[in-house]
Amino acid sequence: MPMLSDPSIKYKPYTPLELKERQWPSKVNRTPPIWLSTDLRDGNQALANPMTIEQKTLFFKTIVKCGYKEIEVAYPAASDTDFGFVRMLIEEKLVPDDVWLQVLTPAREDLIKRTVESVAGCKKAIIHMYNATSCLFREVVFRNSKEETLALAVKHTKIIRQLTEECTAKYGTVFKYEYSPETFTQTEPDFAIEVCEAVKKAWGKAGTGEDRIIFNLPATVEIGPPNHYADLIENFCRKISEREKIIISLHPHNDRGTSIAAAELGILAGADRVEGCLFGNGERTGNVDLVNLALNLYTQGIHPHVDFSDIQAIIEIVTQCNDLPVHPRHPYAGELVFTAFSGSHQDAVKKGFEVQKARHEVARSKGENQYWHMPYLPIDPADLGCDYDAVIRVNSQSGKGGIAYLVKQNLGLDLPRKMQIAFYSVIQTIADREAREMTVDDITTAFRKTYHFGGPNYQGRLVLRSFKISSDPAAELKDEEAQDERRRFDGTVSVDGVFRVIKGEGNGPLSALLDALHTYLDIDLSIREYSEHTLSDGKDAKAASYVEVYTPGENKKTSWWGVGVDPDIAASGLRALLSAVNSAIGDKPLPELKLSVGLNAQSDQADIASVILNTLQLELPRRLQSSFFEVVQRAVRDSPASTKEISYDALTKLFKDTYKYELPAEAMRCSLKSFKMEYLGDGTDSRRQINGELIVDSRSRKITGEGNGPLSAMLAALHSQFDGTLSIREYSEHSIGEGTEVLAASYVELVYTIDEGGKQKKTSAWGVASDADITASGLKAVLCAVCSVEGVKAKTIANGR
Repeated sequence: MPMLSDPSIKYKPYTPLELKERQWPSKVNRTPPIWLSTDLRDGNQALANPMTIEQKTLFFKTIVKCGYKEIEVAYPAASDTDFGFVRMLIEEKLVPDDVWLQVLTPAREDLIKRTVESVAGCKKAIIHMYNATSCLFREVVFRNSKEETLALAVKHTKIIRQLTEECTAKYGTVFKYEYSPETFTQTEPDFAIEVCEAVKKAWGKAGTGEDRIIFNLPATVEIGPPNHYADLIENFCRKISEREKIIISLHPHNDRGTSIAAAELGILAGADRVEGCLFGNGERTGNVDLVNLALNLYTQGIHPHVDFSDIQAIIEIVTQCNDLPVHPRHPYAGELVFTAFSGSHQDAVKKGFEVQKARHEVARSKGENQYWHMPYLPIDPADLGCDYDAVIRVNSQSGKGGIAYLVKQNLGLDLPRKMQIAFYSVIQTIADREAREMTVDDITTAFRKTYHFGGPNYQGRLVLRSFKISSDPAAELKDEEAQDERRRFDGTVSVDGVFRVIKGEGNGPLSALLDALHTYLDIDLSIREYSEHTLSDGKDAKAASYVEVYTPGENKKTSWWGVGVDPDIAASGLRALLSAVNSAIGDKPLPELKLSVGLNAQSDQADIASVILNTLQLELPRRLQSSFFEVVQRAVRDSPASTKEISYDALTKLFKDTYKYELPAEAMRCSLKSFKMEYLGDGTDSRRQINGELIVDSRSRKITGEGNGPLSAMLAALHSQFDGTLSIREYSEHSIGEGTEVLAASYVELVYTIDEGGKQKKTSAWGVASDADITASGLKAVLCAVCSVEGVKAKTIANGR
């Protein structure tokens, strides 16, 4: 439905308060208010996913560290979780002696009792009770008269007084009482005052200093401009009796986007206290932002009595606990608030720093204050623990530094200077060709395309699928030098969509990969420059690597850059190298995979493994590659054909027959009909027991066995069915496919030992299997190996089977 041409037929404006000779407009605030953080209660209730106990505890400690002395921590009667959190804070002595814990309750006797119980034993506690007083809520939600609404507040205030006095007598807890005429801004002003007067009388203990009663006057829904809120507050301050015995607290919401102004004007109007959340979290458009309010004071030379010296650390904790971002343009805290993009702004800030430096030197020499006075920057970022790196940021027309900055901000990549120059040339070419300014998306997309960075949509002709780096000690060097250690690369690379298994050696992972590319794909390149950095801190940190390559013997001015990112530093470097190689090879034809084995073989075991990978999606372990290569060589040698080549189909069939892969159960000498794997461990180990049914030589046998894992349990079960000893020499696994169709592929090399004539005879065989269940895949691979082991003998059991 479109917006109305005349919204007055649907929406009524607020009713201004006739406040004669209002005083607040001419006042200037020079002191901070009492602060109450309600992040853990009001803020938490506004989250799609409420905080866990661990998150609330972390948040509580952060609020305390910032210097807040009053913290509303929960609605204890709402859930056992909230009640337990309050008790945990008290019982684990996490509440400093000078901090007041505040808890919220509605006007209901059973809930009040539960609320008071939650803070029993706390040193200082504030019981905050509310009931809605506005006409809208009285008539629509609760269907109460004014008299019933007032009586409800009075009755439950007396209950709170009785329960808190009993708690003080028993536990020594000191209490304050806070009452909220909820929906205050929509309540008739005189009725709000009437209710509060009755509550104050029912409480009967309002005094001065720490004994003051707290009246919280919330803009539960912001329905008018901030000057109207200030009028309501000043009117209340004027008319309420015994003003010296009252703390007037503000709880502005941000429905109109003016909660900050409402709070500041409300303080000018006489309020003493402000309730809100860090960065303004709360229902709908949020509560008032305590950080914003405090730093507004700070920029006027007034210390707010709370500390945001490391605002980024606070942002990280708040966003982590709330799972809500801080907007990039959020005052003081947003990523972009200290940033100038336009050239005129940048020039003003640059000159401002230069002039201020000189001005501060003069002030320092005279012993005068060194005032901050900068264009576009009302606060010094350093006071909040921020540096000046983001103060001047450039757009796509500002040169290589600006382009590199955008890449860093959007992709997290801190490009080496030479790579900045190279990529700036790419952007300039695109900008000149299209005759327009480049957007951030243009720049990041061009970067991804140029360096094949950022997923399948941008990958080049060569893509790293998997790899293993191993060490091979070289021969001892002369003159007692330290022994060198060569690196071996064994991996799988997609080449124009075809998987190739390649191997190489070098002084490190990158040179080993270059050797493999030269050997298998006739790519001859050398590395000129390499650098790296981490993208983040912690266990989930990733490494970014940058590689420059060139063609040996040719014009060394021609080079290609690449970038790679991976949690593993070695993988990051390998991906960066392939990124550069993709740029270097362009459309150059690469050698195709052809099979030729035998005396004049041109194919090696990596080529054979490449075929199996492409036809069956199996990534063979290195030892299995070697074993199967021997099988292929024997098969070709014994073939009557004059040629010594083998087709893909013949090779695939040979693999399946040799390792019993995908053979039906009836074609296997030994197969698993059914099984159940049970966990026997006590939490300190992983022992398993298998119970199942095995088909051996077409006969069914019940099996059971125990071991440290599924495979060792299966071996224990097999020892009761076969003579000799079975042991696993090597086991590996990987996944096939993605999503719901993913399978597990398992590889087992089994060693069979048996006494023959007093001598031990050992034979071995590989088994390969796949299954949607990884345990079943491993067990099937073991049985495939059993079927392939030469001379394995089944035991005769009692019933003759």
